[in-house]
Amino acid sequence: MSSPIVPTKLTPESPLRFACHKGVSCFTKCCRDTNILLTPYDILRLKTRLGLTADEFLLLHALPDHQEKTGLPVAKLRTLPEEGNRCAFLTPEGCSVYEDRPVICRYYPLGLGIFKEKGMEGKDEFYFLVKEPHCLGHEEPKEWTVAEWRKDQQADWYDEQNRGWVEIIMRVQSMGPSASLSDEAKQMFFLASTNIERFRRFVLESSFLKKFAVDEETREQIRTDDVALLKLGYAWLKSILFGDDLVKARPEALEAWKEKMIASGRLTEQPE
Repeated sequence: MSSPIVPTKLTPESPLRFACHKGVSCFTKCCRDTNILLTPYDILRLKTRLGLTADEFLLLHALPDHQEKTGLPVAKLRTLPEEGNRCAFLTPEGCSVYEDRPVICRYYPLGLGIFKEKGMEGKDEFYFLVKEPHCLGHEEPKEWTVAEWRKDQQADWYDEQNRGWVEIIMRVQSMGPSASLSDEAKQMFFLASTNIERFRRFVLESSFLKKFAVDEETREQIRTDDVALLKLGYAWLKSILFGDDLVKARPEALEAWKEKMIASGRLTEQPE
C-alpha cells in the first residue's frame, strides 16, 4: 500500500485546496481506523469539555502509549475496536466534541514535521499533505494557504500551548539512541504533561515550592489556571532534564541534594 503522505515540504505560504463538510460523501471517514496521539492541551480541553478530571478522562477515553523515538510516556485516544477503531466521539452528525477536538484532527489533511539534528540550534519545521484515497475533500474548490488553514482550524493556537512539550520531546530525541531517561524522569514527564490535577497537587502540596523558586504571581496563577500550570511544568522539566535556567532550585535545596548524593556514593565530594 502506497503512503498517503505527499513527499513535498510545504511552507505557511504554500497553497492548499481542501474543504470538509456534510455535503462531501466521505464525511467522517477520516474518523475511523484512527490512531490519535493526545497532546497535553488536547487532554486539558477534552476533559474540561466532558466535565471530567484528568484521572477520569485518562481512564475512560485514553490508553497509555510511548513516543516511538524517545520512549517517553504519552496517551493516545481510546477508539472502538469492535467498530473498526472509530473515534468514540463520532456521531452520525459528525464530531460530538468538534470545538475541542485534538490538534491532529485540526491539522488534517496536513501534517507537521519537525526536524532537529543532535547539537543543532533551533529546529526545522515544515508541513506536508496527507492525501488518503477515501478523502474527497481535496476535490472541493475552496482554496487556502497552509497558514490560513491552520488559523481557521485553531491549530496555530494549539501548537502554541503545546510548544514546550514538543520541544522537550525533540531535545530528548536529539540526544540520540544511546541516551535514555531514568524511569523517574519519565514519570515526571508524564505527570507534568498529562495529569494536570495530580501535577497541581504535586506542586502545591509537596515540598516543590520549598525546593524551587516560583514567583508569587505564578503561584497564584497555577492554583486555578491549567494553561499556566502546563507552562510551569514544561519549564520545570527543561530545568531538571537539561539544566535550563528556567525554574531555579533554591540554594538550600541544591545543598541538600548534594549531601544526599555524596552520602549515597553517587557523587564524590570535591576539595575546597
